[in-house]
Amino acid sequence: MTQHVSASEAAYERRKTVIGVRMTVLYSIVYGGFVVLSVFRPALMGARALFGLNLAVAYGLGLILIAILFALVYNHLCRTPSAGGIPKDTPGT
Repeated sequence: MTQHVSASEAAYERRKTVIGVRMTVLYSIVYGGFVVLSVFRPALMGARALFGLNLAVAYGLGLILIAILFALVYNHLCRTPSAGGIPKDTPGT
């Protein structure tokens, strides 16, 4: 069976892909900062940062919070069509 994808559905999928790739790149940069600090400045990771936590723990918790925030933002952006409406087969329509 072949599936026929309309132009609006293809545009919607491209939009979701672009959003996902951009968010992944942004998160990778933030995570890369954590790795670089851990490898090249390990003593700095032991410094006190927030609420008495050392930088390594505070940064790690920040990474988790950023991942959750990105998931919520991605979900919101992908549920809100930019133009042309939501594809017919999307749940909730």
